[in-house]
Amino acid sequence: MNFLYNRPTLLLVINLVALLACIALLTWIYNTIGMSSTLLLVLVISISLTASLLTCFKRQDQQLIQVVRALANGDNTLGFSHNHPMRQHFHGVKQQMQSARFAAERQSEFLKALLVHVDLAVIVFDDEGNVIESNPAVTKLLGKSVGHVNELSHIGTIILAAQKNLHSTVQWQHGEQEDTLTLQVSIAEIQGKEVKIVTLQSIHELLLNKEQQAYKRLTHVLTHEVANTITPLASIAQTCQGLIPKDLSFIDEENKQDLTLALNTLASRTQYLGEFIASFRQISSLPMPNLVPTQLATILTRIEILHRQQLSECNTTLTIDIQNKQLVMLDSAQIEQVLINLIKNAIEAVKSHSNEQLKLVGNYVVNNHISITVAQNNAQQLYVEVADNGSGIGEHVIEMIFVPFFTTKRQGSGIGLSLSKQIMINHGGDLVYITRAKGGCFRCIFG
Repeated sequence: MNFLYNRPTLLLVINLVALLACIALLTWIYNTIGMSSTLLLVLVISISLTASLLTCFKRQDQQLIQVVRALANGDNTLGFSHNHPMRQHFHGVKQQMQSARFAAERQSEFLKALLVHVDLAVIVFDDEGNVIESNPAVTKLLGKSVGHVNELSHIGTIILAAQKNLHSTVQWQHGEQEDTLTLQVSIAEIQGKEVKIVTLQSIHELLLNKEQQAYKRLTHVLTHEVANTITPLASIAQTCQGLIPKDLSFIDEENKQDLTLALNTLASRTQYLGEFIASFRQISSLPMPNLVPTQLATILTRIEILHRQQLSECNTTLTIDIQNKQLVMLDSAQIEQVLINLIKNAIEAVKSHSNEQLKLVGNYVVNNHISITVAQNNAQQLYVEVADNGSGIGEHVIEMIFVPFFTTKRQGSGIGLSLSKQIMINHGGDLVYITRAKGGCFRCIFG
């Protein structure tokens, strides 16, 4: 008897019963009386009941459509009455859809949280190059947010040209620093649309570490092999020098002088090679830094005092600009050695430049200047920059200046810059050369 409490069902039953009664009455009147006004009246009533019945069905269909559409749109406010026959089935479907929606939302939140916390830069582009999704690692890696693939310059060109999955290595200029990135492009279809999923990751530090390890292995082998050869040569040269008596006579006096000169040269060259091998050992056996919180201003003050007389002798001014005074985790002794090497190179550069100007111009007064700056770059990394107004470094040798034992100086060993770079890498940072319109500039970046 539950249908008595269900108004739509009750109306449907009443309409059906009344329609059947009218049909029976129409049949009886037609067979008994024939055509009459009563027959027409009953016929009109039958048509009205049929229309009412169709209206009931249409209303039920519309209600069902509205409830299902609302459910599909996530609106749970609409539903069926308590006694509606579809109520139980509707309730089950609603619970299943809610469970599926909650699971999808949890999965979406998980993926978003994963993208936020992962260090891998992920960008999703549509077929027109617009960014659909990206994570904060993109801004951190590239130094800017990306809204369209064209903002990635040459990397964007590679992404647009990719017709299949791609894995490559690219260079990216972040401010004044050049970074090496791995680029991976995956083409997928999501929600019926083709998208390109791009991942970017910096391998600059990895390459630096591999490079330093290779140099260490090379220097370890070379020092072992060369030292084994130099040691007996030096000993033999010194022994031969001691064995030559002062009253030794030669047929030609020049022969005696040549022999003495040869032994002296052999001894001096083996001594120089021994010192050179010691420099080799410096690179291969550099100790790891003992990091303690330190103010860079204190180190720079000591270095300025250390070089004061040398700067005065070459008529060079040194300025120190400290724009950031935060503490840095570093090994004072090693960082001092790096800065001493850089300032020594800067002094030699301005002296060489001033001498060249004097030769060209004559009585030309050259204002030699070296500046040390402590500041932060766009990546919020603290750095110490040593710049001079010398002639700078030629473009053809910039890529070689940090290679061990490469030097452009006559008396240079090629150890200073490579050793300084390794110290900075061990501090979690880097030593880079910044190309300027005039002069040289080296930047010590702390991680």
